Amino acid sequence: MKNILKIMLVSSALAAGSCTNLDENAYDIIVADDFYKNKNEVVSAVLRPYTHANAWVSPSGQDGWWRPSELSADQLAWPTKGRHGEDGGKWKRLHYHTWTVDEGGLNNAWVLMYWGVGLCNSPIDILEKRDVASMGITETEKTEFIAELKLLRAFHYLKLMDLFGSIPITTTVPESESEPLPESTDQKEVFAFIEKEILENVDKAPKLSRNMMGRMSQAGGYAMLVELYLNAEKWSGQARWDDCIAAADKLITGSTGGQNGALALDVNLTDSYNPTNDNSKEVILSVAYDYQTADFATGFPGEFYHFVQREIYGGGRNGNNGIVMIPGVFTTYKEADQRKKEWFWSGPMVKFADGTTPVLGSEEYKDKQLTFVDYIRRESEGKTSSTMSDGEENSGIRFNKYKLGNSLAGVVNGEKVSPNDNYNNTDWNIYRLSWIYFAKAEALLRKNGGAATAEAVELVNTVKKRAFTAANWEAEKYTTANLTLDELLAERGREFIFEGFRRRDLIRFGKFHTANWWDHKPTEEFRSLFAIPQQQISMNPNLKQNPGYPGR
Repeated sequence: MKNILKIMLVSSALAAGSCTNLDENAYDIIVADDFYKNKNEVVSAVLRPYTHANAWVSPSGQDGWWRPSELSADQLAWPTKGRHGEDGGKWKRLHYHTWTVDEGGLNNAWVLMYWGVGLCNSPIDILEKRDVASMGITETEKTEFIAELKLLRAFHYLKLMDLFGSIPITTTVPESESEPLPESTDQKEVFAFIEKEILENVDKAPKLSRNMMGRMSQAGGYAMLVELYLNAEKWSGQARWDDCIAAADKLITGSTGGQNGALALDVNLTDSYNPTNDNSKEVILSVAYDYQTADFATGFPGEFYHFVQREIYGGGRNGNNGIVMIPGVFTTYKEADQRKKEWFWSGPMVKFADGTTPVLGSEEYKDKQLTFVDYIRRESEGKTSSTMSDGEENSGIRFNKYKLGNSLAGVVNGEKVSPNDNYNNTDWNIYRLSWIYFAKAEALLRKNGGAATAEAVELVNTVKKRAFTAANWEAEKYTTANLTLDELLAERGREFIFEGFRRRDLIRFGKFHTANWWDHKPTEEFRSLFAIPQQQISMNPNLKQNPGYPGR
């Protein structure tokens, strides 16, 4: 059973209205004087930004932070597959780093994320002004709610800075339309603001616990600090490796709490990603879902699933047959690596219902068995060209890292399985402890001139070991001799694929604008930041365009 605050969280999504339409009427706005009159109303306001975060921080079917963070990097792509997926060339421009200042998707990401900032600013402003007696809460609760919301707001700004660099900072609710429009803040100052907000509030927030699942806690705050300091050299111009290590140690030593007892790595590869991953010990912060209670579920099937995917896994959701692995990424996993089996769909597909009947394609492979392949080309036409324009419905290895479970009975590996009571409940992780291990390991390497220390090797091996049997482990474990920075980047790719970090990793390692992958060629360094959307500059002339783009 999901915890009560999680149920309140997903229920508030229904009460507040959808975040899927950027032009929606604001029916969810309630006059402040008529709200915040009891604890339930306060909690509802505090939780509202979390339901909105589903729209931009995860692969939700919308243009938020996740899509540009992954589809501009070297592991995932959304190629045109026959008559599907051209979408005005938006996916090609992300892949080739040729996006313009007029990208509707990047403007949508900006709007969604600043919308989330506003959903934090409003309750912060009201809670700071109101006395606790009028709201039915205690002073301790008030302090904790404000700290939680300020940390969550800092998270929005961290991700906005990640994409756009120098951005406007707003912390108040405008009282009239005549107020001056905000100006761009230099990226170094944005970094300093985020750091200050986290440091001032992290220890005032509650520790991570079952009741704080899916919410910003001390653990989430320190995870943000790890990310901030890991990327500090690029974001602020000054390396902060010792600070990164210190923040990581707060989480590794367990002093910030855990959603199921003390934070610890999950034993199995699937524990962090299955329909009961609310029981994970490893997850630090997630977008929490409860489909059975509130019909609120993750949006990733639309991004990753084939048109007939439900026949493969026994659920009720298909997808747009969109995002696939870039050719060759699959082969970076060794055959003995159990992630290769557990996290991806590859090869001939069979029906979940009986485990043997072939799943048939619906486009180029209509009436033929659907087989997911590690190439992108018009194979059915005998063509050999392989670019973002040359896909077919079967092109590319597919996502199976997060699992919805099954809503129907079926057969798996010859064994009958019943419907999963937690079908479609899978939470989407934002931070997990294994990512903290890798961040600390990288900081240790960089402090040591790029050479691995014994501690760094142990941190990475502790995570990697879960992917190999005892018989294979001795041949696969890292040593101080073979854990180079380049190998660490490669292993980060294997461990954190689909999780949104790849673009930032490539930037930090100096590969984003210099490396080749598949049909992508090196591009200009200024592409390490996206353009400030021209639509936003047109509405607010105080915004400054990023260097390299027209209008700068």
